[in-house]
Amino acid sequence: MGEDARQGILDPSLLSRVTVDQFYGIEYEEFPAMIAEVAMWMADHIANNAFNQSFSVNIARIPLTGGATIRHGDALEVDWSEVLPAEKCSFVMGNPPFVGAKYQTAEQRAQVRRLAALGGSGGTLDYVAAWFLKAGAYLQANTRIRIAFVATNSITQGEQVAQLWPLLFDRYGLEIAFAHRTFSWGSEARGKAHVHVVIVGLTHRDFEPKEKRLFSYPDIKGDPVESRHGALTAYLFDAKGAADRHLVVKEESRPINGTVKMTSGVQMIDNGILTFTHDEAAAFLEAEPKARRFFRDFLGGQEFINGFTRKTLYLADADPSALKKLPMVTERMNLLRKYRASSSRPSTQAMASYPTKLGVDNRLGSDYLVIPNTSSERRDYVPIGWLGPEVIASQKLRIVADASGWEFGILTSGMHMAWLSHIGGRLKSDYSYTHGLVYNTFPWPEASGKQRAKVGELAQAVLDARAAHPTSSLADLYDPDTMPANLRKAHVALDRAVDRLYRRAPFDSDRDRVEHLFGLYEKLVNPLSDAEKRNRRTARRVARKSAGG
Repeated sequence: MGEDARQGILDPSLLSRVTVDQFYGIEYEEFPAMIAEVAMWMADHIANNAFNQSFSVNIARIPLTGGATIRHGDALEVDWSEVLPAEKCSFVMGNPPFVGAKYQTAEQRAQVRRLAALGGSGGTLDYVAAWFLKAGAYLQANTRIRIAFVATNSITQGEQVAQLWPLLFDRYGLEIAFAHRTFSWGSEARGKAHVHVVIVGLTHRDFEPKEKRLFSYPDIKGDPVESRHGALTAYLFDAKGAADRHLVVKEESRPINGTVKMTSGVQMIDNGILTFTHDEAAAFLEAEPKARRFFRDFLGGQEFINGFTRKTLYLADADPSALKKLPMVTERMNLLRKYRASSSRPSTQAMASYPTKLGVDNRLGSDYLVIPNTSSERRDYVPIGWLGPEVIASQKLRIVADASGWEFGILTSGMHMAWLSHIGGRLKSDYSYTHGLVYNTFPWPEASGKQRAKVGELAQAVLDARAAHPTSSLADLYDPDTMPANLRKAHVALDRAVDRLYRRAPFDSDRDRVEHLFGLYEKLVNPLSDAEKRNRRTARRVARKSAGG
């Protein structure tokens, strides 16, 4: 027996089990492929130095032999099994290109469409989704492979979830083993902006771990907080609120929750011909003052939030004889008719015969509730409120007609914000509010007349708190750094009242709220039959008797 063995010392080199030649990759451009090979040796050298320092040994792979296998080619076109047979692969990992659906080339969109087998336009999947699909197909030849990708957070929220994740869950049998929720990832390259990303680890369900690790970022630029879960949804939160962890929220054409219908403001088809800034409208009216009665305030989301207005020529009710006396107005009408007639879209061409119409115009006869299409992620609440019928809302505002304090209170609550922030999509990093995905699917609480009245009172308190600051815009009032204490207090009181409509126990966080809402959403889309309800009631009675006995 040697001296080392007698002292119980193992050979430290036996602990170093990963070598460069175990790595295989695909790089789109030739020079970066060569750089990748060198970078792998550099990473190996750095790791060896750290190992040597820890164990006081000297491991050096000199002379260099072998090396990583880096294939020059398009990863979505190359057969991965030709690079490395799936039977020999243990892990698939990477950082695929971040290209949004609207920014893909025709070739990239075709690649996504082919891998998703969606047909048509290929949906609105980001380019990164194609790597998840390619990896899922590759894993079918070896279900022990584990997958992990850095990806845009858009694949775990918004409309993309319903397009991508059923394919991963159902077609390829994948489950989420671990995940990092949204965090800000910065590049060291000069001029590169931070992007919001997630990291998702996947396994085949035959080999999924019992506990799933989830890393959440209370501060998206800070350190994560780890939690353990039995199952994770595609939205990267606990599936405990729903029986089906594979459930995804799908767009609905109408409310499935029994609430009033939401519409959009006027869809302008004018190429800016009928719309004016404040200064442009003033100059126009100085030249043609008799046109003043046809000008109306015209607000979109940004105008509503930031407290400024644009103007529009609203001619739907104009008398032809009056218009003929306004040469500048009729000139605009002529320009509008020519613009619409020259369009390649049949629907726009059809509008050429109606130059007095703005576009798709749903006029309202009374005050109406509006929600901006987009709102900064920094805000704790999307600023919503009322406009009068004399104001024209653009398509950048969502509209709820005949709304009361009850609707305002629920829609401006922390509970609704949790649904929007976790289920709704994003425009860059801002919240994107849509009818089909957010409003029509949101599970409203059951409430008595007295409870509705209480919510209405607390909603009015929010409006009163805003009114106490008449010189401040909604952007000022809802900036987290400048939000007045009285407004914050009014929102907190409203949030508590709305939370209690859903359950008596308080919610710990927005994630706790959305997990609860997710279970309610499942009941909306998968209601129990009468027989199932009876069976569940019987099972509960049996359980209570057993517990009592």
